[in-house]
Amino acid sequence: MFQELSDKFEGIFQKLKGHGKVTEKHLDETMRDVRRALLEADVNYKVAKQLIVEITQRALGANIVQSITPAQQIIKIVNDELTRLMGGVNAPLKTVNIPPAIIMVIGLQGAGKTTFCGKLAYHLKKQGKSPLLVGADLQRPAAVEQLRIVGEEIDVKSYSDLQSNPVQVCKNGFKLARQEGYDTLILDTAGRLHIDDALMNELVQIKTEVKPHDILFVADGMTGQDAVNTANTFLDRIDFSGIVLTKMDGDARGGAALSIKSVTGKSIKFIGTGEKLEALESFHPDRMASRILGMGDIVSLVEKAQDVVDLKKAKSLEKKLRRAEFTFEDFHDQLQQIKKMGPLSQIVGMIPGLNSKALKDSPVDDGALVGIEAIICSMTAEEKQRPQIINGSRRLRIAKGSGTTVQEINRLLKQFFTMQKMMKKFNKKGMRGNNMQFPF
Repeated sequence: MFQELSDKFEGIFQKLKGHGKVTEKHLDETMRDVRRALLEADVNYKVAKQLIVEITQRALGANIVQSITPAQQIIKIVNDELTRLMGGVNAPLKTVNIPPAIIMVIGLQGAGKTTFCGKLAYHLKKQGKSPLLVGADLQRPAAVEQLRIVGEEIDVKSYSDLQSNPVQVCKNGFKLARQEGYDTLILDTAGRLHIDDALMNELVQIKTEVKPHDILFVADGMTGQDAVNTANTFLDRIDFSGIVLTKMDGDARGGAALSIKSVTGKSIKFIGTGEKLEALESFHPDRMASRILGMGDIVSLVEKAQDVVDLKKAKSLEKKLRRAEFTFEDFHDQLQQIKKMGPLSQIVGMIPGLNSKALKDSPVDDGALVGIEAIICSMTAEEKQRPQIINGSRRLRIAKGSGTTVQEINRLLKQFFTMQKMMKKFNKKGMRGNNMQFPF
């Protein structure tokens, strides 16, 4: 996400850090490079121009050229202005006193509306909500079936009626939600390959009859300024309340995310970061600005960890680590939790201090986890508990069963035993009477 733009910003600010003192000439050159980077990332040219004006005015007003650490101050100003450009603060969904809260999802065909509806239902369910999915895209019967399958996968009920019309389906869905006690209604409306009057009239009618509390416009983040232009066209007819950018894990250059709030005046509420149903993030402008500038996003990382960590298992694991009784069974459990957090490259990118250059020099291989998991799954229960019994013949069997080599088995076992020895040393150093404390 924003990898290309992050790389360019890193190069720009690296040059700036090479100057002990920044002159107005250095500032002009830096802002020219920043503007070029923004335009190459497909940011709206008017937005890019205004952003440079704002940054330059703040930099000169703060007397950057006489600062002890000018590069850091300029980076902070850029960070602040990027945050402001993308909306400043997180814009949550509206809350209602009398449920259900109605969320209407609109956008062009192919933007990912139906998938987003499933992701949103999953996201809300994790927060303790009880959502109901309504398939109002009757132009494409496969969308109704897709929504039903997604609903079954996350154990969320879906409703539709192919013999009816979209407006009536939405009204019936509302009645069903009231009758059965659902607190959130998610309406998956029809899209088209292009905007036409028939589509807009249908959406306007649904909005008029059902009166949704939130209308979310779903845009394909990979289409750049086309997404911004489409959002503006929808806005002229449907005054939506928020924006969702999908496919932000792909080759999206970031132009839509940086431009769409400024151009439409509507906040980004969610971004899709992958194909899996859990790959949906609430949009926080300050966190995203930090990611773009290579400063990490520790808050989102902690939130991801909180979603997947089993506290009981964590406490049990802590005791085992203290006694140096960590087994391959425990290791396998930890791998499962890490996989739930998403691709390793995304997770590592959220850690402050690990910039994009460091990741390029030492790329994170998600496939390595697959190989390790295959090795562990090829072990017997006894071998997982007592890896010291794994002799030559057992290693050969595990290698064949996991599709790996004996050398890979040897490497994993060596790393595992080294870790156990380290834990024993830590425990001895951290001993305080009967209490053991980790030295970190």
